[in-house]
Amino acid sequence: MIVKKRKVPLAIRKLRALACRLPPNHPKIPVIMNDLKKREAGYKGECSIDFPLSFLEPKSYFIFHDLRLQDQARYFQMDTLLVSKKYALIIEVKNIAGAIYFDPHFNQLIRTIEGKETAFPDPIIQVSRQESQLTNWFLKNGFPSLPILSLIVISNPQTIIRTSPENHKLYYKVIHRDALPSKIKQMEDSITDSSFSEKDLKKAIRLMNKHHIDADYSILERYNLTEEDLIKGVICQNCKGNQLFRRHGTWICNQCQQPSKTAHIQALRDYFYLLGSTITNRQLRDFLNISSASSATRILQSLNLTSRGANKGRVYSLYFDE
Repeated sequence: MIVKKRKVPLAIRKLRALACRLPPNHPKIPVIMNDLKKREAGYKGECSIDFPLSFLEPKSYFIFHDLRLQDQARYFQMDTLLVSKKYALIIEVKNIAGAIYFDPHFNQLIRTIEGKETAFPDPIIQVSRQESQLTNWFLKNGFPSLPILSLIVISNPQTIIRTSPENHKLYYKVIHRDALPSKIKQMEDSITDSSFSEKDLKKAIRLMNKHHIDADYSILERYNLTEEDLIKGVICQNCKGNQLFRRHGTWICNQCQQPSKTAHIQALRDYFYLLGSTITNRQLRDFLNISSASSATRILQSLNLTSRGANKGRVYSLYFDE
């Protein structure tokens, strides 16, 4: 059973908003688009294991996607976590094309594509650390010892996997995505006893859901940008770039003349991801490029937002989740 569903990561949503709100010739655009491309490829890879996982018995496994828990002062995030009465399985997904070589001597992953080699951090080390952190999390929360296993799943079926002849343990740790159901069955069959009672399992599922914390940060600070770098206004989703003007409660594009009553919602979504979760009447007018305070009030009221304060000091809370 899927307990925590997969959704577009917050980092991708923020990068998409940032890419739309920077001028095309901005010097940070190349690095931002490159980072966005990498994250979207990673997310695509993570989504690719949903089909193999659908073959699991839903009553036997509880599935968490993108679960982020706290281990002392640190946090650790797992692409996918399976929990049963017998064991927990951490799945780390890698969407890497070409040929990959796991170097056990220098603990790195080397990708070769079109004759070019690129080194990546060793995912074996990553999942080993996550195993330790998840073990600590269970102990800290008073659970009995539960076997913690991990797999590295290569999502691209055309990726060639290699390692040195003596690195035998890699064969048990790294698989292609289509082998996932049979590999999980092997693990299930190899563990005969249940470590968790039904009560333990239900409590663990409830606490994991409760203790999950999204990784949030200022996307502008990460790229050393300020609000002044952003394109403001309501952007036409039809023309992709032209700004709309507001007339009698309707947004209209100067170029395609496409009308919209709700175009400001996408603009406020961009504001939420780029500038924060609270907004005032003045901040809304500034970001949407409108001069009328009463129009701004009508927009804010139409969204049924929670607020605090009164009159000019009223602050509204924005929230968008996808």
